[in-house]
Amino acid sequence: MSTAQNIQARVPSSAIWLGGLGVLPFVALATAHILSTGEIASLTGFALAAYGAVILSFLGGIQWGLAIAPNRPGAPIGLPLTLSVVPSLIGWGALLLPDPANLLVLALTFLAVLALDLWAARAGLAPDWYPKLRIPLSLIVAGALIAGATL
Repeated sequence: MSTAQNIQARVPSSAIWLGGLGVLPFVALATAHILSTGEIASLTGFALAAYGAVILSFLGGIQWGLAIAPNRPGAPIGLPLTLSVVPSLIGWGALLLPDPANLLVLALTFLAVLALDLWAARAGLAPDWYPKLRIPLSLIVAGALIAGATL
């Protein structure tokens, strides 16, 4: 890899910090959910699921942005735009499911969105550094959701 490519592949520090801070509520809420009982467990479980649904909507928005990016002139956008709204719909639907199914659905959806993000990066639609950011964040998030589902 040339020096220019290495610089391009380096994850911007702001993305690392913001991504890391975005993961903290997953870890904190999953921990609180596991350690709590009764009404508090119910509240932390819902908070974990709700935060997951919100972040899935954010990730879907990234997919929407990649689909309409100017580096795709003439490329069909129907399927990418359709796929970009699916995470929000699944996240919302997961909020209607009982525990622990809701958290498991969210975890699987985060992994599916990760696969879509990796495809986008390989296709040149996302920055070279994007997988380096998304892989660890997605694995931590999925792990926290699965851990929360084990209560």
